[in-house]
Amino acid sequence: MHGSYDVIVIGSGLGGLVCATTLAKEGLKVLVLEKNKQYGGNLQTFVRNRCIFDTGVHYIGGLDRGQNLYQYFQYLGIADKLRLKRMDQDAFDVVTFDNDPNEYPYAQGGANFVEQLSRHFPEERAGIERFYMQMKAICQRFPLYRLDMDEQYQWNAETLGLKVSDVIDSCTANPKLRAVLAGTNLLYAGIKDKTPFYVHALSINSYIESAWRCINGGGQIAKLLIRELHQHGGKALKHQEVTQFHIENGLLQSVTTAAGNNYRAETFISNMDPKKTLQLIGDYPIRKSYASRIRRAENTISSFSLYLVLKPRSLPYLNRNYYHFKDEASVWSNAHYRTADWPNGYMVSMNAKHDNDSWADTMTVFTYMRFDEVNEWANTYNTVAQTGHRGDGYEQFKRLKTEIMLDELEKKFPDLRRYIDAIYVSTPLTYRDYIGNETGGMYGFVKDANQPLNNSLPPRTKIKNLLLTGQGVSMHGILGVTINAILTCTELLGKEYLLEKITAANQTQPLIEDSYGNA
Repeated sequence: MHGSYDVIVIGSGLGGLVCATTLAKEGLKVLVLEKNKQYGGNLQTFVRNRCIFDTGVHYIGGLDRGQNLYQYFQYLGIADKLRLKRMDQDAFDVVTFDNDPNEYPYAQGGANFVEQLSRHFPEERAGIERFYMQMKAICQRFPLYRLDMDEQYQWNAETLGLKVSDVIDSCTANPKLRAVLAGTNLLYAGIKDKTPFYVHALSINSYIESAWRCINGGGQIAKLLIRELHQHGGKALKHQEVTQFHIENGLLQSVTTAAGNNYRAETFISNMDPKKTLQLIGDYPIRKSYASRIRRAENTISSFSLYLVLKPRSLPYLNRNYYHFKDEASVWSNAHYRTADWPNGYMVSMNAKHDNDSWADTMTVFTYMRFDEVNEWANTYNTVAQTGHRGDGYEQFKRLKTEIMLDELEKKFPDLRRYIDAIYVSTPLTYRDYIGNETGGMYGFVKDANQPLNNSLPPRTKIKNLLLTGQGVSMHGILGVTINAILTCTELLGKEYLLEKITAANQTQPLIEDSYGNA
């Protein structure tokens, strides 16, 4: 037995680190167990050719003083320690299409968002404003989105069952504007006949509030949280993959890791994929309907990503992201592509190295990829902590897909190949091995407006002292996962107590609102 703790957190993704830091701040003895060489889950970064790449955090929203994510990070002690670069005020994201020279902007600030987009669709201003106001309204009713709400809004099946495609269609009949308003759905793997409107709103609205890149990568978030954890007496260990649960009398008594260590705690919080957590529960009897619900949950699609090291002073730094599609229909068909048509769309982002970048050092490109495309190599594994070789066939597959992707990119960025010094690739297998989702899903499980009550899991499991957190529980993204983690912590600390502590940590911070009253 390697020690006993009040709380053991299994996995060091953002949800696990927020839980661990919060509970340590509130006086509990906390241990984090991480299987990888690096803490952070989707916050992880890697270095190639002396350039830093993000694996999952390309930009962050809601971090102006007084805004919602800032308030959570201020309580956690990291808000003013982050090194950030504000993205373009009038176009932090742009949506583009083949054979259309226009770049359709997403701007920071509610009024500015409406104004900038209306310049391209002047006759649609009322519809754009209506769409934004509906986004704002549904966000501000989401539990813990606003800390100053006296009573949290109780969502009903009608609200949860509202589809983003239906809301967009109700605001405009213009096919191009419909595509633009849905054009950033790569952020949540949108599906036209399934994705709830609240998923879109929560994913997009925080960026409209304020949009930022992390200078030298989002890994700093994990590092700062680990530092705060240590300052409050918490402990974190790498290379400690939990491989066994020991359950007795309805309680999880201890866990064993692949290294052969055993750790005991009063309470456990799993930041793993819920399906992996269920596997570790094993044959211990729990309600069949609960287990079946987790097993049947559909994983979101995975990604094929290119990490490009650029030649010095060859390509200007772009302080915005590009969401590009072949045509208007591709916005919603992107995840359900035919292999012959791949890719129907992609996102392009650049890492910020300094606050005053003029030239780009790197470019990151990601598009959807189904796990079945790499199923041939499903029995292979390769991480920094546990290296392996998938074979020449896999390397040939990556080269083929890379050339197809570069052909598409050069339609938007002519002669891009001339500016590339080195190329690195990740596939659904990479995401599976590092993050732990069985098919490399980027955003947890699919949210379906047709089955609204199945779109989240409660923090408490059927094992009394085992709780869940992370993007596999409810919402994904930096803000969504942070809110999920705080909700998990309220199970141990009490909601009223914890919200008062978060509010007290922000009492000197002014609440910033735009002309639409959007905080």
